Amino acid sequence: MKYYYEVSLLKSPLNPLTYEYDAKIDIGSKVFVKLRNRKKLSDAVIIKEVEKPDFKCVKIDEISSFYFDNKMLELATFISQYYVCSFGEAIGTFIPYNKEIIENTDEVEFQSEIKLSSEQNKAYDFLEEKKQALLFANTGSGKTEIYIKTIEKILNSGGSAILLMPEISLTPQMQKRLEKVFSTSVAIWHSKVTKKKKEEILEGIYSGRIKLVAGARSALFLPLKNLELIVVDEEHDESYKSDSKPRYHAKDLSLYIAKKYNIRLILGSATASISSFQKLPYYRLNETFFDTTKKIVFDDSSQDLSSKVLNKIREVLNNNAQVIIFLPTRANFKYQICTSCGKSVQCPYCSVSMSLHKNDRALKCHYCGWTTKIPEFCPSCNTGIIHNLRVGTAEIETQLNELFPQKNIKRFDRDEIKTDAKLKSVLNDFNKNKIDILVGTQMLSKGHDYHNVKLAVVLGIDSILNMNSYKARERALSLLIQIAGRSGRKGEGEVIIQTQNEEFFDYYLKQSDYEEFLEGELIFREDTSYPPFLKMAKIIFAHTNGLKVKDEMDKYLNILRQNNHIEVVGFGQSGIFKMANRYRYEIIIRSNNIKQMLVALHSIDSTMVTIDMDTTY
Repeated sequence: MKYYYEVSLLKSPLNPLTYEYDAKIDIGSKVFVKLRNRKKLSDAVIIKEVEKPDFKCVKIDEISSFYFDNKMLELATFISQYYVCSFGEAIGTFIPYNKEIIENTDEVEFQSEIKLSSEQNKAYDFLEEKKQALLFANTGSGKTEIYIKTIEKILNSGGSAILLMPEISLTPQMQKRLEKVFSTSVAIWHSKVTKKKKEEILEGIYSGRIKLVAGARSALFLPLKNLELIVVDEEHDESYKSDSKPRYHAKDLSLYIAKKYNIRLILGSATASISSFQKLPYYRLNETFFDTTKKIVFDDSSQDLSSKVLNKIREVLNNNAQVIIFLPTRANFKYQICTSCGKSVQCPYCSVSMSLHKNDRALKCHYCGWTTKIPEFCPSCNTGIIHNLRVGTAEIETQLNELFPQKNIKRFDRDEIKTDAKLKSVLNDFNKNKIDILVGTQMLSKGHDYHNVKLAVVLGIDSILNMNSYKARERALSLLIQIAGRSGRKGEGEVIIQTQNEEFFDYYLKQSDYEEFLEGELIFREDTSYPPFLKMAKIIFAHTNGLKVKDEMDKYLNILRQNNHIEVVGFGQSGIFKMANRYRYEIIIRSNNIKQMLVALHSIDSTMVTIDMDTTY
């Protein structure tokens, strides 16, 4: 007897296909199937049994021991519907269970030596009472201790837990703290973990030995049994939003999972996101773990390293303390402008300026990766001399090495930190005071806890405040508070902020706090019709033919403008018009009717389109 099944190809944009098999197969089973024109078998999942179709079917080649449970199938359905992608792309983010590995039911008792303060205990009790809640806790107030005590209780009752963190926060420091309490029952999961190590971790999860995973956003899709707690640390962090299909937001998805399956959820941050602040009950933890005094100084100089900044760095280094310097740009310089014709040196495949990397003696595109040698003259007019603008981390590192040749200065950005080993090495050296100055991008803000940093220098924060986004004020202030929180974790600290917007930053850093900012920003967002009071989406059209893609955008622009449930906020060329030799246009829409908005988005049938639900454009 033959049976017929709809199967979805994992990570594929294709619609489900029908195959046959001569035995019953469980729904959710992972199978291998042949696709026309492909020699290699494709991974797929059985999604439903169907009647015999009126066309000839190919036989399923092989049934594996792996399977996706009902919860995974339900969540993949939600992801495909809400984030507007195929079911195959959605289910492809999950790692399936394995029938062959027998679960070990041996119980392990965990006992931490953490003693919470009276304020921490109040926060802990509040979170115990609420199924889903926000821990709105100042930098240095001891959020991690509260997380660990909560996880300990869950694991001791037979449950498992996920602790999500921005990738770069998964430091050796955090790993040691978790392993001290949970020993071999905890695993660290992120993109820099090797394939072999990931296989070991999965074996531990299948056997039940690993009950806690601390990881980046992909940890949410691991096959943990008896999941009873999700903690999202630094929940405000934008790295929780995936920039490739499916374009899910791990924090929002965690909230959906927690509510749907009655799982406990703790979102934690010193600079809570507006959406979490509005949606969830919160506990405000103001008390810091150590007595600290922090001095905020503003510098309106247009120089990258002004005399005020350099004098303060010198003073701090003379006192054998450490310095961190933040700026939002990697490389030596972001722009190369011709002094004669005024044009920038652009990537031939993307409409962006090339970034100067002096050590590599090259210009690199940070979008498509194209690299070329540094030109002697302007490529546009062939005569002008190139002038460098918008300083980057590598250039600041070079300047500091010249000014402080006896000091150890390191860079902390994606160009420099490419492996897990390098990350651990740099942070370990910094923790042991082997590095005097750490120069980096937003990676510096990710929850690192070092007690000898007495000065944080913030350069280029105005470029974030002036971004074309309704979230610009929230991003700039949140980032500034996070970086400022790295200085003076214990004792005295100082923060120097280079800005032309002293009045805005001064008010919220000295006279007010982030809670008041969020309350005011909520009123502003409601008045101007922005999230979290309605939904926004960006529809991106991309193709190598610029005229063809413009026509495609115009076609859907006319259709969307006729929809009474949707408002077109903006349209036209994307901020980066050309990327990897593809021309890009976009339409931004918003609506307070999520159902009608999703119907409209799912009706877009174009191979040129990518949809970014809950965009911050």
